[in-house]
Amino acid sequence: MPTAGSRLVVVSNRLPFVLSRKRVGAWNVQPGSGGLVNALLPVLRNRGGLWVGWTGAIDGKSAELERALEGLTKDAGYRLKPIELTAEERDKFYHGFSNEVIWPLFHDLQTNCNFDPEYWRVYQQVNRKFADALRDSIEPGDFVWVHDYHLMEVARELRRSGKRCRLGFFLHIPFPSLDIFLKLPWRRAILEGLLEFDLLGFQTLRDRRNFLQCARALMKGTSVRGKGQVLELQLEEPGGMAAPSLQVPRDLRIGAFPISIDYNSYAELAASEGVAERARYFRDSLRKRHIILGVDRLDYTKGIPNRLAAFRNALQRFPELRQKVTLVQQVVPSREDIPQYHNLRLEIEHLVSEINGEFTEPGWVPIHYIFRSLKPNELLAYYRAAHIALVTPLKDGMNLVCKEYCAANVDEDGVLILSEFAGAAAQLQKGALLVNPHDVEAIADSIYQAVTMTPEDKRARMRRLRRTIRDTDIFWWVDSYLRAAIEKDLSHFPLAEEPTLDMESILTQ
Repeated sequence: MPTAGSRLVVVSNRLPFVLSRKRVGAWNVQPGSGGLVNALLPVLRNRGGLWVGWTGAIDGKSAELERALEGLTKDAGYRLKPIELTAEERDKFYHGFSNEVIWPLFHDLQTNCNFDPEYWRVYQQVNRKFADALRDSIEPGDFVWVHDYHLMEVARELRRSGKRCRLGFFLHIPFPSLDIFLKLPWRRAILEGLLEFDLLGFQTLRDRRNFLQCARALMKGTSVRGKGQVLELQLEEPGGMAAPSLQVPRDLRIGAFPISIDYNSYAELAASEGVAERARYFRDSLRKRHIILGVDRLDYTKGIPNRLAAFRNALQRFPELRQKVTLVQQVVPSREDIPQYHNLRLEIEHLVSEINGEFTEPGWVPIHYIFRSLKPNELLAYYRAAHIALVTPLKDGMNLVCKEYCAANVDEDGVLILSEFAGAAAQLQKGALLVNPHDVEAIADSIYQAVTMTPEDKRARMRRLRRTIRDTDIFWWVDSYLRAAIEKDLSHFPLAEEPTLDMESILTQ
């Protein structure tokens, strides 16, 4: 495992910078954004680390891309190593296997999968390319931290090359139950690839439990040691029931590490006068009605049509909500060149039009629809202005929108309505109103409950939510994962206070 002074090597599908071609031989470089980038770059700087990933470009040579990135990190204390992908690799590895096989399957939407064998071949090819880049870059003592479903085969490819190093993996999306995972034609190969890591991190205890169930079913002879946030999985030596291709010289650690946001940064920016003034403008322009906010990327896992149907149901069943509430639904454009996503956009816009046509009255339009990305301060202002956040994905590894909303709710007058199937539900169940995203009447009831909730109840719930997110922020996440790789005694990782959903209370609501 890594020691306190060892170098950290981060591996992800994308680098924390985005490159686009300006002209032949010249590149435009833009910094990436997001909690993962903000949390990991300081760790890399402190350890003279390395970040390996694709630039997003498909027509650049590695040496040319490295020169373009050199200036960014000359004095930063870390290095970037770009991976070059061809157009075929982008289409079959990224758009294909990653987003037409693993993404829908791991979100329990297997009917959306396209199990093209060519996708699997190219997925292995690209993972091998990442492993080759690592083999030439890592040094003795490095800890390599691989991120997400695009790169589940990197450890096995690196082990096959004979390179010995400590390898960790974190899955940002859910891990499916056994009956879903068995539908994957390459299920055993994927599982064997994951078992080559030294530390596997999942978002929730449910995801960890699903993985262990699959390991026990497909890899006979496995046993589990420990009790708490981090466990040890013991594998049989080659020659037993384990696959002969699997290297098993060690125990594998498996933990649940719910990812989060930079709470202090969100809270401080939301409290700034500029954001506060913009939030007041939003409330005033909507005539001080209750603002219900939805913020989502265009994706079928987000449950946007179900949410719109629930809002319509609330207006039908609770006429007193008319003229009193406004739904602001932002959708971030994503993969519109894929027919499924284009059709989803058309479905959403058709529903918005239908609902507005049915309920609009003079001076009141029920839904304000935004199909574009918002600038950070504009989004924060919407978070602060919103009386209710409606976060109802069909399935999500974590979902950080709900955490961003709570951190930005500095007036503590908001209500979070959250899907039971978001990973964040386990942490936030004591303050949020949990709903089944498929139950439009239950969501409608929760909207009515949130609108009529007393200020005292809102404040108590929001304070509980904000305290939880503050105490387990993105820096806590990085620290807990890396400590799980270092610590010899797993008793240092007891279960969190509220690690799993209280299903009994949900079912009796």
